[in-house]
Amino acid sequence: MDAGLGFAITAAFVWGVYIYVLKRSFSGYPPAALTVLLNSFAIAWYFPVMITQTDFSGDLIDSAGLPELGVVALTVITTAVAFVLFLRAIADGDVSYVTPINKVVPMFVLPLEILLLGQFLTSLQVGGIVVATFAVYVANYDPGGFFQPFINAARSRPAQLALLSAMCYAVSDIGKRVSLQELAIPETLWVPTLLFGVAVVLLPSAVRNPPTAIREDVPKLAAGGAIVALGEHTTTLAFAVLPASIASPVINTQAIIAVVLGGVLLGERYFRIRLVAAVLAVVGVTLIAI
Repeated sequence: MDAGLGFAITAAFVWGVYIYVLKRSFSGYPPAALTVLLNSFAIAWYFPVMITQTDFSGDLIDSAGLPELGVVALTVITTAVAFVLFLRAIADGDVSYVTPINKVVPMFVLPLEILLLGQFLTSLQVGGIVVATFAVYVANYDPGGFFQPFINAARSRPAQLALLSAMCYAVSDIGKRVSLQELAIPETLWVPTLLFGVAVVLLPSAVRNPPTAIREDVPKLAAGGAIVALGEHTTTLAFAVLPASIASPVINTQAIIAVVLGGVLLGERYFRIRLVAAVLAVVGVTLIAI
């Protein structure tokens, strides 16, 4: 458990920096094309790890039936959809606005684990869901009445995309937990499988909407791919030993890192209010994890 929490915290920092890098360096890229490019570089970085650290035994192949393949496919598809929705959300809105909304993933993970995997809901976790939900309210706060933030969120396309992305990420997180624990897929095989699967799902869209220029951005894409490889590796190690309802809240504290970077380095508006929202999101997911 302690090692798993350490990996989850590391993943939170890696993904928090990654969100800032996406907004700062790749805002002009079509979401699907950017995902395919970054995942391709990430696979290249991770390939030596997979080859040297994975046990390619016959038992693993023999145990891969239709239900197992279905879980993997669902996880890959929801991960791809969630990331593209998030990219579109931060393309249309501020990082410090979109991220706290997108990172309420545990609100959806915990009910799914209760229904599908038999997790129990404690009073602290209920309180965490309430606090995390209130973080969405604060992120949308604007003078003009108590219900104005809800109206703003309902009318805001970035907020809608971020929340829909969070729902997809929740399904993906449950799939990761099942794949790594119940199905016992090796961690070093899971990382490239997920990255490759997401790239394949998004490849048709990437071909239809290619970026205008790539050559001059190769160093940035390679660096972004390295961040993705590290993020997926630490995330996978966390989900391999922790329940999804524990790993997901900790990893999604990346929200506060992204908000701080967005406010300080990008000069986005309403930084103080959204920083409070990010802190509330962290408090909420921490209560869920207790």
